[in-house]
Amino acid sequence: MPVSKKEISECPIDAMLSVIDGRWKGTILWRLSERPMRTSELLRTIPGITERMLIRHLKDLVGDGILIRQREQGTHPHVVYSISEYGMTMLPVLERICSWGRKHIEVRKNTKLAR
Repeated sequence: MPVSKKEISECPIDAMLSVIDGRWKGTILWRLSERPMRTSELLRTIPGITERMLIRHLKDLVGDGILIRQREQGTHPHVVYSISEYGMTMLPVLERICSWGRKHIEVRKNTKLAR
């Protein structure tokens, strides 16, 4: 039986995938693993994402406790996103997913070439 986005699945894999589900969430986390960034910086570093989609994913990740949204005051007030301590526990998982993805890309290329 499918679980709605608001419910937490009893399956650990489904629970994890619900956090990074979305075309851009993995990329957002990967970019923020380098350093905290403003929304506009993230938008520039992720070609193809719309501002609306970026903001939606950022809100989801903040809501899941993966990111921290910090409003900074000054001459030009702005918001900075960073990975929370809890979110940092996902980085080894993302590294493994990235590694597997690279292998999968190569397998797919070689499979298409063999056809």
